[in-house]
Amino acid sequence: MSAPERNGLRVGVRIPPCDRVDRLVETVRRAEGLGFDQVWFPDSQLLWRDVFTVLTAAALSTERIGLGSAVTNLVTRHPAVVASAARSVAEIAPGRFTLGLGVGNSSVAPIGMRQSTGAQLREGFAMLRALLEGREWDFGGVRSRLRDPGPNMPIHLAASGPRNLRLAGEIADGVILLSGVSRKTLASATARVREGAEAAGRSVASIPLTVSAYCAVTDDVEAEARLLKPICASIAQNGGAPFLALAGIELDVPAQVEGVYPDLVHAEDWAAAVKICSQWVSDEAALRFAQAFCLFGTAREITERLKALHTDGVTHVFLQHVGSYDPPTELVETVGSAVLPALQRGDTR
Repeated sequence: MSAPERNGLRVGVRIPPCDRVDRLVETVRRAEGLGFDQVWFPDSQLLWRDVFTVLTAAALSTERIGLGSAVTNLVTRHPAVVASAARSVAEIAPGRFTLGLGVGNSSVAPIGMRQSTGAQLREGFAMLRALLEGREWDFGGVRSRLRDPGPNMPIHLAASGPRNLRLAGEIADGVILLSGVSRKTLASATARVREGAEAAGRSVASIPLTVSAYCAVTDDVEAEARLLKPICASIAQNGGAPFLALAGIELDVPAQVEGVYPDLVHAEDWAAAVKICSQWVSDEAALRFAQAFCLFGTAREITERLKALHTDGVTHVFLQHVGSYDPPTELVETVGSAVLPALQRGDTR
């Protein structure tokens, strides 16, 4: 089974490890059958099943589709542990596995740990790279190496802030951009990646750029956009006011929001989170967010925006549905049946 040609743009889907592994694999197989290029699994040990267990099962149950972590971290998992786990997946899915790393987010906060600093991420990345290449590393006076280190795999960094974007451009094999599909934010993010790449003597053109975006194929964007209110509120909470201001969204959300567990982005009761966040996020603001930063609309509209992203230099996208505790079954079906065929044909019918 070969991947369909879509003028170079690779389309993936995010599948939270929210169910038994054998049932999750069915979603992965369906995505492969419908022509998706990649599936990406997030890592958060208290929210979901173990990401490397899920990746292994997916690798053994598929033939073509790319597999990736989006993302694991080097805080709850020591770089040596990540190296061994990643090597194990790459062995059974040669040429198909991408190791995505980030600062920790929902893995670290629920257990009272801190995200990786830039310096920690740089050092952990260097350690991980050395181990995967079979080189020794000095662990506080003990020099050790990873036995049977191959095969090679790309290591991508997820980034949103300017420092980590520059770091990704400097050291990573690819960058996962967390800025949505807004052309303004993508241009700014890409410029920071370019700065890091140039400082390291690299060309940004050689670095794959993956954009993550919430997506819904719908004729009623206003209704679907309301579901994004907890996402908007979380961005406002975490220093994202300039990001939202690009779409004319002005929000004042308190640092602590009561009644939502474990956090706004991963709320277990999404309907309750939407209701709570409606205190600060209006329907109009949620709609502007959907229109500016997300892929909400008809299959034709989404197809056109994906083409525009590729024209702007994006090489990969991964789509995600709203919510964390159900597989993206509807998203896989609607995008796989209507958007991917249009991209393959090169039209917008």
